[in-house]
Amino acid sequence: MEGLKALLMWYMAATFGMIMAQFEYHDKDTFDQIENLFSLVTPRNCFIKPKEDLYFPEDTVSHLPDIQQVNINPVFPNRTALHHLHNMAHSRAFFWSYILQSRFKRPAVNVSDSASEYDPGFMYYFISAMADVAANPKINSSATYFQPNMAFTSSYKGFFNKSLPLFAPRAFRMDDYNDPVHLERISTLNFFQVEDLGAILPTGQNSHNYTLEEYRINEWYYSWLPHTNKRQDELTTYQVKIRYANNTNETYVFHGPNAPDEDPGPVKFTRPYYDCGRSNKWSVPAITPIADLYPRHTQFRHIEYPTLTAISVMEMDFERIDINQCPRGEGNDGPNRFADTSKCKKDTTECEPLDGYGFRRGGYQCRCKPGFRLPNVVRRPFLGELVERATLYQYRNAFSCTPIGWIQKLPFDYNKMGEYERQKYLSRDYHNVTGPNATRANSVNVEEVIEFLKSVTPENCHMFPPDDLLLQGDIGFGMEKQFENEARMALRLANFLSAFMQLVNHNEIFSGVRVVDRPLTEDQMMGEVLSIILGNSRIWASGMFWDRGKFTNQTLFAPVAYKTTLNTRKYSMEDLARLNSTRDVYVNKPWFRKLKSRWSTNFDDLEKYWMKLKLRHNSTGMHGMKYERYPTFYKAAELHHGQWSVPEFDCNGFVKKWVVHYTAPFFGWDPLKSKLEFKGAVRVTMDLLKLDIVQCPNEYYVQNAFKNTHRCDRKTSYCVPIQGRGFDTGGYKCECIQGYEYPFEDPITYFDGQLVEAEYLNIIRNKKTRYDFLKCRVAGAAGLQSSFLIILALAFFTLVLRRQ
Repeated sequence: MEGLKALLMWYMAATFGMIMAQFEYHDKDTFDQIENLFSLVTPRNCFIKPKEDLYFPEDTVSHLPDIQQVNINPVFPNRTALHHLHNMAHSRAFFWSYILQSRFKRPAVNVSDSASEYDPGFMYYFISAMADVAANPKINSSATYFQPNMAFTSSYKGFFNKSLPLFAPRAFRMDDYNDPVHLERISTLNFFQVEDLGAILPTGQNSHNYTLEEYRINEWYYSWLPHTNKRQDELTTYQVKIRYANNTNETYVFHGPNAPDEDPGPVKFTRPYYDCGRSNKWSVPAITPIADLYPRHTQFRHIEYPTLTAISVMEMDFERIDINQCPRGEGNDGPNRFADTSKCKKDTTECEPLDGYGFRRGGYQCRCKPGFRLPNVVRRPFLGELVERATLYQYRNAFSCTPIGWIQKLPFDYNKMGEYERQKYLSRDYHNVTGPNATRANSVNVEEVIEFLKSVTPENCHMFPPDDLLLQGDIGFGMEKQFENEARMALRLANFLSAFMQLVNHNEIFSGVRVVDRPLTEDQMMGEVLSIILGNSRIWASGMFWDRGKFTNQTLFAPVAYKTTLNTRKYSMEDLARLNSTRDVYVNKPWFRKLKSRWSTNFDDLEKYWMKLKLRHNSTGMHGMKYERYPTFYKAAELHHGQWSVPEFDCNGFVKKWVVHYTAPFFGWDPLKSKLEFKGAVRVTMDLLKLDIVQCPNEYYVQNAFKNTHRCDRKTSYCVPIQGRGFDTGGYKCECIQGYEYPFEDPITYFDGQLVEAEYLNIIRNKKTRYDFLKCRVAGAAGLQSSFLIILALAFFTLVLRRQ
């Protein structure tokens, strides 16, 4: 027995020693400081913590999206979620600005009972906030906060020119693991708490008033509000030309958030904070202001000046945002709290960030510096996660690169390739197929495909047969991933429409003065599709296509918003219901009929979402109270339920470019409320030429037209994609495979794909080329060569001495 105890003690000591050995060379750094602050705040003690303990320093989130650089520099994968958060807040601010001012598009309403009938009702606000979170897994909460006495609603009778003291509809994602409604005990992340944070007593309760300092976690409120304005021209204006179904036209100008070219921009990020008493998570908010004309209902437009009345706030979990532990430098110039906390050995390696790690150590890899190579037993750069976990012995004796012997320079004087060698390359890799046929060949010639795409313009597209303007689907490989954020903008609107039509009963009667939401209006739907292209510059057109007889009091309804230039404040919108011919009507288009046929009978595959809604007690707030149906649920489409189009040139459409479309369906109850039915679809359009093509090898089943068309030397190097190069050749780098080294004096350790493609093009054109030099060298060959020369030199001197 004593021996067993001793053995157990030895085992525990050894285990503890191994654990401690992993961190014996780690010094405390800024990551440990933030991690300590992260763990100190809990749902139980956050109420008594000092205010500053509920905030992280501003530089804990680095590389924030810059809207002025979106269409210039690529958005890398470790910042696409932040960029989407930015775009969603921007889009919702545009919608609320549009719809709150759109009452001036209609005749004046003088009857007191219906003076606010053009304003959205309570359920519109709450379901809209929930759809923002439901359709975007990486967004944790969505809210709209109004200034005091600046929120109007159509949800109360006799509400003429009367405002709500406070109004703040907010939705956040709940963990439904232990929820009594969800008995499976598996987190679905499809439960949402929706409440009005303005439902408090008119006096007192200062700690619950989001406009006061006592609220403590409302730094987002003070980023734009309170705002006072007495000038008519202070806020930015946007113009939209509308063509209605009856072929009448209107040019509507409304005030909105700042434009991207203004300073400050439209979206602000504040310090990460602990969402105490609400979602109880560390959150990062993106805030955009909402504009309105104020005071309202005066009948004197000259005294109704534009002002900021509210803010749209989107938040995501701090834990899900990647940190950059690499040293400061080009691309990481700060501010960055975690800079230079990586454990790469700086004498022989350099740090390169990776995506997908979130708030934890090891989200990088250690690459060899120029002049060094990986040891022969190592295949890929050292993974930061393994470096961080290594013991002191492992760290000292590994994770270093080996010096390269002789380093060469690329030749500056070179010649044409011999005809025999040239034909050998051409017969193996070059396929001389031009024009439209280049897009249909079994072995694609990338250069000719791109040349053909560039040759089609809005002026000459009518000269091509329709089949030539419709490409194979595999030419758009990667669009599902690269355009995911744009697709989720359409999915968010489809999710909202499904929820509104399934949860809101327009014949419902409540006790007291509260009334049910009215059916969806034309202005609301036009504002929704317009806000998509206003909030996301990579979307060129967005449309909402209702099936025949499904929209209120109209046979067909299909508002489509689009733009013709990239950076603009002028947009256009048309209702495609004006196209009455059978051939042109959208319900007969193949994509619409295919989607309708797919969702004609079976809806079991749709995702189920639960909403726990709390409304205010009355118009002054008082306190929150459960909605009549608590909780309630609806069914809506997920991202994979939508359909992607093949690339096409939209010669007869509004956006005359090579484009791809994503279409998301939405659903509602049939007239008997007995089952769901397909109501229509939301469609967004993106520029195909913004897509990064992938020329590297992949599995045989991957449908990529450009797969394995790279020009790397296949014996000595392998292909790695480079992001941000667009629809052009050379979007890759040629890294040396295990056992080979980069032999040239260069600030990089790989052959750039654009250089390789350019030199290969010189072979095709029979010009001078260095293509044969763009190869890796056997690792250690230079050292062997130098040793061999030394031996020869010694042998020579020995022979000379013997002769003397």
